Amino acid sequence: MIDSRPYPIGRLHTPWNDAEKAAWRASTRIQRSYQSEVVNAIRALADRFELLQYGALSYDPERYPLLALKSPGWHQDKPTVLISGGVHGYESSGVHGALTFARERVQDYQDRFNLIIAPCISPWGYETINRWNPNAVDPNRSFYPNSPAQESAALMRLIESLQVELLAHIDLHETTDTDELEFRPALAARDGVEYVPGIIPDGFYLVGDSDKPEPEFQAAMIAAVRQVTHIAPADDQGNIIGSPLQQPGVINYPTKKLGLCAGLSDAPFVTTTEVYPDSPSATAEQCNQAQVAAVCAALDYLNATEE
Repeated sequence: MIDSRPYPIGRLHTPWNDAEKAAWRASTRIQRSYQSEVVNAIRALADRFELLQYGALSYDPERYPLLALKSPGWHQDKPTVLISGGVHGYESSGVHGALTFARERVQDYQDRFNLIIAPCISPWGYETINRWNPNAVDPNRSFYPNSPAQESAALMRLIESLQVELLAHIDLHETTDTDELEFRPALAARDGVEYVPGIIPDGFYLVGDSDKPEPEFQAAMIAAVRQVTHIAPADDQGNIIGSPLQQPGVINYPTKKLGLCAGLSDAPFVTTTEVYPDSPSATAEQCNQAQVAAVCAALDYLNATEE
């Protein structure tokens, strides 16, 4: 069924022009502080990691430095794993799950892996609780050469500068009620198409890479997260967000083709986590801990396969 409610910006069948993008940008507002909630938390870990500033957003370079943590004991002979969060800035547990892992669990893995933790790829999106950047560009569809999103381009430059091949990339996300209430209607309006409502999955799920699905890797994370929060069931068509279920709690996307963050490298093991913080059966802290459980399970699986 097609929802006929008009989005307040734009016209049906007509993609947004610059004036409409500006009107959308003017409708956003700062709702929380990247500096106090994220930058300070990252800098508090500087005595335990190598702190990397890999850029700053041109929208406000002082307000939006791009920061990552590089684990101690870095050695070229160790496998390297990237943990990223906040590609969609509004997805809070992606950011705070990455920070929680860095604070509480990284010491369990730093002897076996080189770890790069980039907790908040999109700080403007974090502050405005938004999926896009100020130019109405989705960073999580922009991980390709000559990216239109400076957030995505900066992370790709960071990984290239390390001159390592990633063994794995775990990208931490959420699916929220606002996906259907705001972000997908805005996307339809931006692109000049009709908005067709979808179904928000109630629970945790993973998005693997259809070109290298690694089902046992995904299953190990699902098993671990199941101890923390519930796993999203398929809908009546056997899908999650329109994609066929591959195993409990797992669907696959072509990550490189779609320009997703999880497809930024040629790492053989990749996944995108999705938690549902609006569920009546999950708290914000459970969502953070579900992200941590997924990361730890991924690293445990990789460690067992490397031995």
